Amino acid sequence: MEYITGTREFQIKEPAVVTLGKFDGRHRGHQKLLARMKTVKKKKGYKIAVFTFDLSPKALMTGEPFRVITTNLERKNYLEKAGIDYLVEYPFTIETACMEPEIFVKQVLMGQMNARTIVVGTDCTFGYQGAGNADLLNQWKDLYGYELIVIPKEQDEDRDISSTYIREQLDSGNMEKANELLGEPYAMHGEVIHGNHIGETLGFPTANLIPPPEKHLPKFGVYVSRIYLDGAYYGGITNLGRKPTIKGISPVGAETYIFGINKDIYGKTIEVQFLHFIRPELKFEGLEQLKNQIAKDREEALVYVTNLSDKQITRL
Repeated sequence: MEYITGTREFQIKEPAVVTLGKFDGRHRGHQKLLARMKTVKKKKGYKIAVFTFDLSPKALMTGEPFRVITTNLERKNYLEKAGIDYLVEYPFTIETACMEPEIFVKQVLMGQMNARTIVVGTDCTFGYQGAGNADLLNQWKDLYGYELIVIPKEQDEDRDISSTYIREQLDSGNMEKANELLGEPYAMHGEVIHGNHIGETLGFPTANLIPPPEKHLPKFGVYVSRIYLDGAYYGGITNLGRKPTIKGISPVGAETYIFGINKDIYGKTIEVQFLHFIRPELKFEGLEQLKNQIAKDREEALVYVTNLSDKQITRL
């Protein structure tokens, strides 16, 4: 995959089937859209190109940080694995925000992206104040000579599947529903760093990750998790939060006790998938009480991962 980022000066030379959007959460609706683009590629030989922004428009316009389910790096890695040929991560600036919809279609989609087919969802918006939409793309298709394919929204129980819907489930700790909407487990990626080693002294050594500040996190608490490490999946339990039992104010982090691992993994990159909410994060009177609760959490998690239908756990 060719990754184009940090510049507005680029040119895709091959004819392309193009889509545009945030691709936050890479949910089932996104997967449906990408599948249709692959069908177009197979039939017409076009390259598959995704147009997105390096920054959320809401973050620029409000000045507030905007939490995303999928970080830019996660989005890049996912689309590369999905077989995309081009990912354009366009700089979102005031100038970009003020671009009129027809200018965007003419100069960017047709001129730079070399779009021969455009695939969008029914809720597609683009251009100044989001004035561009699927109806306008349909009006302009003969003028600019592209084929338009509009994909109906994927639904769940009569509700459109969207990043907003998924965030609601994450905020409530409903990982089963969130993962169903995503079509895959919600995950956090990162390098294992040193913590305060309290877990090790309690007999439950943990792999510690600090999530990126823009990452939308699930409800703080303890989760059954699945960890991808060195090409294998392991069961585990993950505490997400600020570690209130430990004195001082800790940064938000994810501490994961991995079943069946007793080797040094500091500095390794792992993926922690959140499967099931066990309990909220609690403040205990002392470390012994904390140790006893972790042991209970471990037993509940072992039962859960043992009953997983996909059996993709290498070790317990």
